Amino acid sequence: MAKARTRSAAPRSSRGPWIALVILTILAAAAWYYRAPATGYANAATAYSARVACSCRFVAGRSLEDCKKDKIAGMELVTLVDDPQARSVTARFPLISSDTATYRKGYGCVLQKWDS
Repeated sequence: MAKARTRSAAPRSSRGPWIALVILTILAAAAWYYRAPATGYANAATAYSARVACSCRFVAGRSLEDCKKDKIAGMELVTLVDDPQARSVTARFPLISSDTATYRKGYGCVLQKWDS
């Protein structure tokens, strides 16, 4: 008579969830630690991009697509949107910052946040 082979149930490793939890905790701590510098860089990037793109678009008269070429390295996440009616350009950094610069005759492009 032939014996039927049975597989013994190997104990499952419970390390996987703990490793994922440790990695997630480290990533959350790094995000918390670097939040101030990241916010500062995002605010500077959107203010700079909005002002430069507004000047390019409404002072120099170039298209927004052509003005997007003027973004400096490191600003790939900044998006630009123009409003020809309001003569303004809005720059956005996802989930962190947004700035709008508006063309004002005699002043050039002025950031709206700083406009009094």
